[in-house]
Amino acid sequence: MSHVEVYGIRHHGPGSARALRGALEEFKPDAVLIEGPPEADPIVELAGDAGMVPPVALLAYSPAPEDGDRKAAFWPFAEFSPEWQAIRYGLGAGVPVRFCDLPAANQLVPSGEEPPEEGIRLDPLGWLAKAAGYDDAERWWDDVVEHREGGPSPFPAIAEAMAELRAQLGEESAAPREEQREAHMRRTLRRTLKEGHERVAVVCGAWHVPALQAKVPATHDDRTLRGLPKTKVAMTWVPWTHGRLAGHSGYGAGVRSPGWYHHLFTARDRPIERWLTAAARVLRDEDLHVSSAHVIEAVRLAEALAALRGRPLAGLDEVTEATRAVLCEGADMPVSLIQRRMVVGERLGAVPERTPMVPLQRDLQAEQRRLRLKPSALDREHDLDLRKPTDLERSRLLHRLRLLDVNWGEPTDTGRSKGTFRETWTLAWRPEFDVELIEASAWGTTVRGATTARAEALATHATALADLTSVAERCLLADLGDALPTVMQALADRAAVDTDVAHLMSAMPALVRALRYGDVRGTSTGPLRTVVDGLIVRVCVGLPPAITGLDDDAAREFLARVDAVHGALSLLADEDHLERWRRTLETVLTRPDALHGLIEGRLTRLLLDAGRLHDVPARMARAVSTGAAPDRAAAWVEGFLSGGALLLLHDEPLLRLVDAWIAGLPADSFTDVLPLLRRTFGAYPTAERRAIGDQLRRPASPQASPDHPEEDMDETRAAPAATTTLQILGWPTP
Repeated sequence: MSHVEVYGIRHHGPGSARALRGALEEFKPDAVLIEGPPEADPIVELAGDAGMVPPVALLAYSPAPEDGDRKAAFWPFAEFSPEWQAIRYGLGAGVPVRFCDLPAANQLVPSGEEPPEEGIRLDPLGWLAKAAGYDDAERWWDDVVEHREGGPSPFPAIAEAMAELRAQLGEESAAPREEQREAHMRRTLRRTLKEGHERVAVVCGAWHVPALQAKVPATHDDRTLRGLPKTKVAMTWVPWTHGRLAGHSGYGAGVRSPGWYHHLFTARDRPIERWLTAAARVLRDEDLHVSSAHVIEAVRLAEALAALRGRPLAGLDEVTEATRAVLCEGADMPVSLIQRRMVVGERLGAVPERTPMVPLQRDLQAEQRRLRLKPSALDREHDLDLRKPTDLERSRLLHRLRLLDVNWGEPTDTGRSKGTFRETWTLAWRPEFDVELIEASAWGTTVRGATTARAEALATHATALADLTSVAERCLLADLGDALPTVMQALADRAAVDTDVAHLMSAMPALVRALRYGDVRGTSTGPLRTVVDGLIVRVCVGLPPAITGLDDDAAREFLARVDAVHGALSLLADEDHLERWRRTLETVLTRPDALHGLIEGRLTRLLLDAGRLHDVPARMARAVSTGAAPDRAAAWVEGFLSGGALLLLHDEPLLRLVDAWIAGLPADSFTDVLPLLRRTFGAYPTAERRAIGDQLRRPASPQASPDHPEEDMDETRAAPAATTTLQILGWPTP
């Protein structure tokens, strides 16, 4: 006679997992059915491989979506997940393990209704917790199930509570998708019994237990499942993280504290003492003083709080309060550190080598091993020296992955070392990267091949010149020599027909950076240099008419472009191009009446820094004279002073000139120009603003007389300093 046991569990509950493992060992089933996608049946045996280290997840995806929108779904498992323990028990006992939920082929088809996750649609735990007098469903479940030690099996009581709850809520509470899932679970159970299995264990969410125990005709389930739309799916295992198991990550069946639950499951004896000891170790690693006495007192406080609140074991709330009060002495920052490192944790799982993967995934794994870049869920900073071959290859790999939208590495300071040989990256592996790699596999079977194809496609379909320059820069950073001819041809064609000077100026910085990085990385940049040379000539020719007659908004936009081009030419360090650019700026300044004050002030400053203007005080005096409109004068000053306050700090006459202009403004004019001045001076660092204020508070220093310079020098006071300087330089002293 067949015997079926249905075990209602909470997904990712350590107490449920421990109780389920004990119940299965006592029941000794000859088949185990688990809530999950049946397409995973052929690969379930991989869970018994020594290389499979939870947390992991089953991944279902559409290998060739008809609408071009690839869909995917995950079924995560941690070591403390009851389903994982059921899988490991079945594989260890040598009995069939099957998944019985609605197939992923049906679930990945949009039905106009999102499949509800356990605990999201009706929150049955919330109802039961409220009935028990708790205001926190997770704390109630912890007390009733997760923190239980020994005693009778909790599953009969759970089944009875869910049956009563479903009876009270009525049939109208069931969503169509839930009915389909439960119908398929019953169908799988019937098929398993028909195959001759006599002792069948079914592991499912607690909410589904009454539906699987009910006597429902097979014809009813057949009608429910008839005609369901479906799509082609592929199935595999992928690494997962504790962070993605947390409820705050958006995972519907997530738990608040996966790291804490992992600890409860693995620390069978004295879990509170072990947890607080580990917390003390984390704080000591950050050079915070925590003694053994701190740990002892924290344990006592946690246990006392649990006793006062009538809890069977100190829970996370009590442990956290004890940590804050004793180990952290009331400080919140160390508590946040423990929350991140321990309560949630960033444990990254692993899958065996023989797990089904697309070729692109395997190629990336080979590259990671070759370059010794091990994926980690924790943010880790890598400082790469591009003069070293291994670091250079690492940089190229990370840039290639970014072209495929797999942002495993995030560059610091946009990943550009601005003329140096260093790059700094922050690496953190996320489970969704496996889905993105599967999507990117449409471009090729290797990282380099897929990236080359993607770059060529981006260049072919790009319509804006700035987009093309970005692709060219990324190709050089990623060392995609095979894609460069296509990209360069598209770039040259687009640059040749684009007559908008603003577009040309926006494109130039990325191209110049690409040239510089090509030099650092040893990449050939000959075709790119030809494009840049032509672009600079066209910008210099088209700038004078384009920069005149601008309104406030257009002037501010053009100011940013002028600064970007000036910086790019300085980085390029080509004297011919720099000379052409400076002559162009001088030509523009010959018509100050046609220039916006912001532009005129900025061009004046650029030419002053280049040593091309020697009458700047007179120009500033004219710009801020009483005859000039206050708003234009303020714009001129803003443009002239943008980029730093050092000029004012080291050129006192200019500073006094600006000060006198501001002091002489009428009250109504001062109110008008104040926002512009605040924007200018507010951009300066605090130390520079303070230095300007200190200098203005001091009386103006007397100016040296050209005819009697000696009147400004006290030779007696200067003699010791001069003697010391001569000795340092090794020169004879008088």
